[in-house]
Parts: sequence; C-alpha cells; structure tokens
Amino acid sequence: MDEGDGGIAGRKGDHLDIVLSPHAAGRRADTGFDAVRFEHVALPEIDLDAIDLGARFLGRTMRAPLLISSMTGGPERAGAINARLAEAAEHLGLALAVGSQRIALEGRGSDGLDRALRRRAPSVPLLANIGAAQLVAGWGVKEARRAVEMIGADALIVHLNPLQEALQPGGDRHWRGVFAAIAALVGAAEFPVVVKEVGAGISGPVARRLAEAGVAAIDVAGAGGTSWAAIEAERTGDPRARAAALLFSDWGIPTAEAIAAVRAACPEAVVIGSGGVRHGLDAARAIRLGADLVGQAAAGLPAADRSTEAVVAHFEQVIAELRIACFCTGSADLAALRRARLLPAQV
Repeated sequence: MDEGDGGIAGRKGDHLDIVLSPHAAGRRADTGFDAVRFEHVALPEIDLDAIDLGARFLGRTMRAPLLISSMTGGPERAGAINARLAEAAEHLGLALAVGSQRIALEGRGSDGLDRALRRRAPSVPLLANIGAAQLVAGWGVKEARRAVEMIGADALIVHLNPLQEALQPGGDRHWRGVFAAIAALVGAAEFPVVVKEVGAGISGPVARRLAEAGVAAIDVAGAGGTSWAAIEAERTGDPRARAAALLFSDWGIPTAEAIAAVRAACPEAVVIGSGGVRHGLDAARAIRLGADLVGQAAAGLPAADRSTEAVVAHFEQVIAELRIACFCTGSADLAALRRARLLPAQV
C-alpha cells in the first residue's frame, strides 16, 4: 500500500513521539536481564581505568562494544537525530546503525541519510538499513547497494518486523520467500549483510538458518524494549485494531533468552544483543550471555532528540557502568567478562 510522501514520514514521526512518551499503552515484556546476576569479586586485582573494552566489528576498531541502534522519525527531525548520533559515535568510538532508508531510497527525502553522515563519523562501523519485506516486493541487490553507498556504510542491516507489519494499517503481509531473498542478497552483495528483528527477538533455529546462509551478524532485538505492537495501538483509531495490537504488546522472545539461544545455536556467529538494554549493567549481562556487541536505541532517544552533547553524555554513562561491572567481576577485558561467574538462578 502506497502511503504517499507524507504518510510514511508522518508515521515515522508518530513512532518517535510515542517512544518518547512515558504513558504509552500496552504491557511491556520482561527482557530477562534482571534475572542475570553476577557473582561479586571482592578482590578484583585489576585497575578499573585499565580495563580494555575494545572490540572489532566490520574490520574497524571500537573503543567499547556498543552499537547505537536504529532510530528514526519524520524527515527533518530524523536528519538532526542522525547527525547527532553520528557525531557522538565518532567521538566515543562506537558503531552506528541508521533507521530504515526506504523514504530516502524512494526519493521522498533524505532523513539526513547521505554522505554527510559518513563525514561526521569517518572511523566507526556504519550500517545501512532496509526492510526484509521490501526484498519480496521488487527490491534486490541494486537497492541494497544504493542504501550502502548512500551513506558510505560498512554493511547493510535487513530488518525483520512481521508483527509490526501484521498490525500496521497497510502493512506488508506478504512474507513468503523472505529467507530466500535474504540468502540471495547475501550471495550477490559485495558487502556484509546483518539481519535484525525490531523487538520480538530471533530464535535459535531461525538464527542458525541465517548463519548458514552467510549472514555476517545477527541482532536479536528481543522483547522487553520498544514494543511496535504497543506503538501501533497508540496510532490507530480503530477499536478492533487497537485491541489486537494491545494483545500482542508483550509478544516475543525476551532479549536475555534470545541472546543465549542464538549464541548456543550459532557458536561462531557475530551476535548483537539489543532490545530493552537500559544501562551498562544490562550491557554487561548481554555480553556474558553471548553477545559480541550490545545495541541500544530507545534509552538513548531522549538525548538524541536534544543534542550531540546529550548523546555523548548518555553513552559515556553506559560505558562507565559497563566498566564497573567488569571491575566488580574481576574482568580485565570483554573476554574475561564472558567467563565471569553468575549467581545460581533464584527460584
């Protein structure tokens, strides 16, 4: 369904306002992070300031294992947000993933998604983004290549959002052949392809299929963060559509479970843990469960809506908290954090 220029842009502006609202409707799933408790090490025998949080991703060096995940909004607002995120990512040495480039690729506005983004963030991993549903609606490697070239990206995210499409008025209901289309894109593209969900999680079996198809990384984007079902409930004026959306507002695989399941199913894969990551302790938990990188979007959105300085301050806090978690588990680096002892599950 063609929403027109104002339709998609207006919808994305609505999404941003609803995510920023403290009174959004619906139930929120539990990420499962609070059940993950580290065993405290009273004699860490390491220097807090010397802890190495460095990571490698897409051939680039990062100063901390954090991905500023996809954020969006109406075109003018999104342009400012994307600029601030790029500047903050470069300043802190973090990876950056942009939101959907569909509007830009269809010539309806750039959302700030052009080469200026790479100029603002010349040294960090930068990921472009298109929807999986578009791959069975006529898009292919040509559009994917344009998305990457448009911003000078290192890789392309293909996002999976079947629940959102099922609930969204005019959503893309035709998903037959999506996996084959992703596999074909991976085989034809000269750039890495990353696959992510948008808030309902990826299971171990699905992740295994993607890994065997050659996907470069899997972002679980589990339940417990932004609920696109709840957002669609806020947007609709149809009582029946609202009831259906609210019913599914806590649908999905909790993020902690998704990370562990994907790591178990894909021991060699690059796994990104995102979905309801609130702070640096959650980031530490995600890494301990098997994530190579940790993505955060909604928690940093209020800062991104204000200024670059606010974004930098927000992620500096996340990094400081992650460093404390490493210190108090005696972990001198991320490899050690992945082996940190956990307390027995509380029954």
